[in-house]
Amino acid sequence: MKLAIVGGGSTYTPELVDGFSRLRDELPIEELWLVDRDEGRLRLVGGFAQRMFEAAGHPGRIVPTTDLVAGVSDADAVLIQLRVGGQDARHGDETWPHEVGCVGQETTGPGGFAKALRTVPVVLDIAETVRRHAKPGAWIIDFTNPVGIVTRALLQAGHRAVGLCNVAIGFQRRFAGLLGVAPDEVRLGHVGLNHLTWERSVTVGGRDVLPEWLETRLDELADEVELPAGVLRMLGTVPSYYLRYYYAHDEVLREQLHAPTRAEAVRAVERELLAIYADPAEHEKPAALASRGGAFYSEAAIELMASLRSETGDVRVVNVRNDGALPFLPDDHAIEVPAHVSAAGIEVLPIAPLPDDIRGLVSAVAGYERLALDAAVHGGRERVLRAMQAHPLVLQYERAERLTDLLVAHNREHLPWAV
Repeated sequence: MKLAIVGGGSTYTPELVDGFSRLRDELPIEELWLVDRDEGRLRLVGGFAQRMFEAAGHPGRIVPTTDLVAGVSDADAVLIQLRVGGQDARHGDETWPHEVGCVGQETTGPGGFAKALRTVPVVLDIAETVRRHAKPGAWIIDFTNPVGIVTRALLQAGHRAVGLCNVAIGFQRRFAGLLGVAPDEVRLGHVGLNHLTWERSVTVGGRDVLPEWLETRLDELADEVELPAGVLRMLGTVPSYYLRYYYAHDEVLREQLHAPTRAEAVRAVERELLAIYADPAEHEKPAALASRGGAFYSEAAIELMASLRSETGDVRVVNVRNDGALPFLPDDHAIEVPAHVSAAGIEVLPIAPLPDDIRGLVSAVAGYERLALDAAVHGGRERVLRAMQAHPLVLQYERAERLTDLLVAHNREHLPWAV
């Protein structure tokens, strides 16, 4: 098969290449095309990736290119992993909301909204090229944050797309370690929107161990997601780490005001990684890559792509069209839930009704996401302001106005309608 990675010059790409090398039987890649506009990074990452394949005895060929059409032509699948504006834009997302007393984060809140506005038009342009030049029926697999909004944009435009996040597979791996079983023996009751999810059950051997864990491992689980134990006890679930931005907003804000941004940390890691990639003697995944983020993405990607080529209907947690699975949301909204995945398509598993508090927060964030996508596709300050005010972390009109002005000021070069 031919696989294309758009954004292939990312310092994270060797994590995927390592997974492709180790799990070649599950995903027989003959050609891996790395597409990126940054020729310098592409040269370093592409060369290192080829050495990784050769050292592992992988027969596949790696082709770095700045030509999107060549990269996706006749591809069986296209992975999109972009960061429009790079770490500079991310640093902005993580800081300018502080001026109005909001957390700064690249996928949640005002910063995540800014990332959506920068990203959605670019991804939709790429997807049109994929539609014209990839193999008929080729899948677009979106790793690009905010995954839920970007995936819905792709689905709304009629693309054969699915979104992927590493939160669920991270929980699965950690829970499997606690249980002393293989990861594929653990089934999660994962539900919500991208970066707004809860684990409602942890099933192994047909038994849900979560109720017992909430009694015997409560503090351990709470520490894992950096939330008070009382939150988990009250909800009867394990929220994802990203719920901390909602359940502990003011605490997170205080921490952020006195700490370096994640963008600054990633910049330092990337400098170290690029130096390693430039060394022609290096061919093994560097330990520093673990600090880059995205744990278990390679496994999640390979499992998903392998399932999309199989007839077994494996259960994977994905971002997909709702179509009644959460009846309080519109059918065309993108949700993050377990689904049977096979060559025939993706079928969401039944979901038990959500309690009022979780349903209410999901509904509120989904409303913001719909307005955010409208603003990303059509532009205009009024659309941005309306989406900004709708976000549960904003709500107040004057705060929304100030945040809108800051967003536009910091992202003008990426917003054609704002020039």
